[in-house]
Amino acid sequence: MGLSRRLFVTGAALSLTGCGAPRGQQAELMRPAMLAASNYRADGIPARFGDTDPHGWEGLTPASLPVHGIDAARYQGEIDWHRARGAGVSFAWLKATEGGDHSDPGFRVNAALARGAGVPVGAYHFYYFCRSPEEQARWYIRNVPRRAGDLPPVLDIEWNHTSPSCRRRPAAREVRAEMRRFLAIVNEHYGTRPVIYTTVDFWRDNGLEQFPGYEFWLRSVAGHPMERYPGAQWSFWQYSGTGVVPGVPGTVDMNAFAGSPGAWEGWLARRAQRG
Repeated sequence: MGLSRRLFVTGAALSLTGCGAPRGQQAELMRPAMLAASNYRADGIPARFGDTDPHGWEGLTPASLPVHGIDAARYQGEIDWHRARGAGVSFAWLKATEGGDHSDPGFRVNAALARGAGVPVGAYHFYYFCRSPEEQARWYIRNVPRRAGDLPPVLDIEWNHTSPSCRRRPAAREVRAEMRRFLAIVNEHYGTRPVIYTTVDFWRDNGLEQFPGYEFWLRSVAGHPMERYPGAQWSFWQYSGTGVVPGVPGTVDMNAFAGSPGAWEGWLARRAQRG
């Protein structure tokens, strides 16, 4: 989710070590500057949000959907969730883990703050093709406690063209098999099916329409998902990676839910973790 992230950083990064997380590699929590959404207004997105590199939306725009949220990681630093909620952030997924030994310090900081502000929050795992799905599922479970009311787990699976340590690109059949192994373990532990996040090229290359019963969160920053993923059923749409949202330092990914406020409340009631 963060491959095209643009950072507006001032000052030094904040190190968060010794915070009770399982042992493993942990990068630093960043401290980007706060941007004013009013300086980055853009057509087609919610009026209280901004975008530093907006797409020229036409037709079915993100603003045509009423329920919006964000996904964030260490790059955003500590978020003012009360302010974000007041600006229209109705949900958030935070990066928790990557591979089998990386954890994101932003999850432990921001998940608790989001809950305190009344923003439904969940955790996502960034998949790494040079570790087994079993190892990655166990690592996610070690870092993300099962908690009543939290959003379902998310498997973020995409081609990572910038990885310096893993160039493996399995065949589509093997990709789907690894996904099913990861998803089965996580589903059993949390008692709710994970959501699958992916990108246009990964969807196309790996036949992800072969996952009936799973909900998809689709990245489509230059067109509506029905244009980029013909025939796909989706629940969440990531429509920008360069958003400016009140309360969120720097830029952030912006997302929309595929339904009305009432449908969103119903979705939460069905899909939130039971603890």
